[in-house]
Amino acid sequence: MDTRENGKVQCFITENIPFILKASTNNFYSLVTDSELDRERSSEFNITVTCSDEGVPSLSSSVTLTLQISDVNDNAPVFERSSYEAYIVENNTPGLSVFTVKARDADWNQNARVSYILEDSSVNGVPVSSYVSVSADSGVIHAVRSFDYEQIKDFHFRVKAQDGGSPPLTSNVTVKILIQDQNDNPPQVLYPVQTADVGYLVTKVVAVDVDSGQNAWLSYKLQKATDRALFEVGLQNGEIRTIRQVTDKDAVKQRLTVIVEDNGQPSRSATVVVNVAVADSFPEVLSEFTDFPHDKEYNDNLTFYLVLALAVVSFLFITCLVVIISVKIYRWRQSRVLYQSNLPVIPYYPPRYSDTLGTGTLQHVYNYEVCRTTDSRKKVTLIFLTGIYVNSVGFNYLNLTGAIHKEQ
Repeated sequence: MDTRENGKVQCFITENIPFILKASTNNFYSLVTDSELDRERSSEFNITVTCSDEGVPSLSSSVTLTLQISDVNDNAPVFERSSYEAYIVENNTPGLSVFTVKARDADWNQNARVSYILEDSSVNGVPVSSYVSVSADSGVIHAVRSFDYEQIKDFHFRVKAQDGGSPPLTSNVTVKILIQDQNDNPPQVLYPVQTADVGYLVTKVVAVDVDSGQNAWLSYKLQKATDRALFEVGLQNGEIRTIRQVTDKDAVKQRLTVIVEDNGQPSRSATVVVNVAVADSFPEVLSEFTDFPHDKEYNDNLTFYLVLALAVVSFLFITCLVVIISVKIYRWRQSRVLYQSNLPVIPYYPPRYSDTLGTGTLQHVYNYEVCRTTDSRKKVTLIFLTGIYVNSVGFNYLNLTGAIHKEQ
């Protein structure tokens, strides 16, 4: 070994690494960390240590150290997507692989081993595990059952990813399954009803009673029916329902008589007739209803009253028209007769009476009428002399003296 300056040694390492050399006595050095190490960023370091003396010329030598960073479980699994959405066509085969969820763990070895777990939840009150399952190792989602779009259109659940560290770290993701419709149902005829099963509501009888208390409590009973084994009436609600399924052997026309009774003492009742037609189509129902005798009688009566009312109105109108025309003609004829008449002038003096108090005051204005022919050119002058008299009983009367002066 050299002495003095030639024996002095200085050591240093490459830069930009999280390590430093600390010198100790007798040319001993310690390699220590300068910052926190992260295996996920750098799992291995190649550190070159170079030592040189202070002699002239300086002599040096170097050595490379390979440093492996061991892993700790400090990273949780991370799914590739924040949420998943998948589609399944209805009527699928149970066990069908739907899709795959994937999560990665930045740790190493056992700490990075991810397993998948289906979190407990329910769909429409049923555990989600009865709908789907997930493979623990691969994350593949399988359909446990065959789905029906008409019953369920979509649902969602959560899948948990867990690593193998101690303690394990986890994360979860939401998965939504959408069921796609398939043309697997024929059209359904809602009306008219093709088959009436047991308990089918035919109609409802509604009645009211203006009394109060128990006198207004009503009960409904089937009094008569074409087939009593086919219909029943609700005692309290008046609903007419089928007792059994309607078949082709049943009569097309069914007539029911329902009696409604109150709870008074004595009981009073009312009846109603319900006509029921069993048919396969709406026009057929109409034709069946028009064939009921009651309906035909009602229609005939209605037609008769309509015709009668029309005849009466027409007769009154014609009568009024004839009367009006007759009056017009009569007045026209009277006016023509007066127009063509050559009768002499006849003065007319309407009576004038005074009051019964006997005051003796009569008006000195008198009305008269003069009738002349239209072709007369003679001038007529009427001169009246008036006088007022009072009799012994106080009744006034008028004495008129007149003269007629004619001029050509």
